[in-house]
Amino acid sequence: VLIGDSGVGKSNLLSRFTKNEFNLESKSTIGVEFATRSIRVDDKVVKAQIWDTAGQERYRAITSAYYRGAVGALLVYDVTRHITFENVERWLKELRDHTDSNIVIMLVGNKADLRHLRAVSTEEAKAFAEREKTYFMETSALESLNVENAFTEVLTQIYHVVSRKALEVGDDPAALPKGQTINVGKQGRCFSPQENRLLFCL
Repeated sequence: VLIGDSGVGKSNLLSRFTKNEFNLESKSTIGVEFATRSIRVDDKVVKAQIWDTAGQERYRAITSAYYRGAVGALLVYDVTRHITFENVERWLKELRDHTDSNIVIMLVGNKADLRHLRAVSTEEAKAFAEREKTYFMETSALESLNVENAFTEVLTQIYHVVSRKALEVGDDPAALPKGQTINVGKQGRCFSPQENRLLFCL
């Protein structure tokens, strides 16, 4: 899932990662939207189903329902608006209240291209991420800076978490026969038995 205040650039991060597109006229997301993309991790094709949630308060009840099946999250704030960073704590609490303790979380400071308007220092955000034990990266959906890196890092870490869990129950994902899929979504929304790939719900 992509979560964070309205207007921080969640939808553009998603469209940059899944379609390599950026829309200057992007409007606020209503409810929830999703997109998919496949990447290769450790010689396995990983298909990510990524949910883009509305940041506005009035959609909170709808969007929080989508946290439950997620195994990864990008918690996004706008580096030019300090209030969006202050609200990260509340988003993080809400996320952790609804998800498994193994969820992979990355704090993302978006709009890093607007250097002259920066209101949140890299050091401040990094300190928060270390304290909360989340990954951290600054991105620019406009300039395509670190967007690929942020999503790929989260997906790679999810793969490692899922691999560890599979080994604990004696099921090695690296030894998966062709045509088998590991279901990592709690509610089955992320399960696709027809495809020879791992399907992760973010």
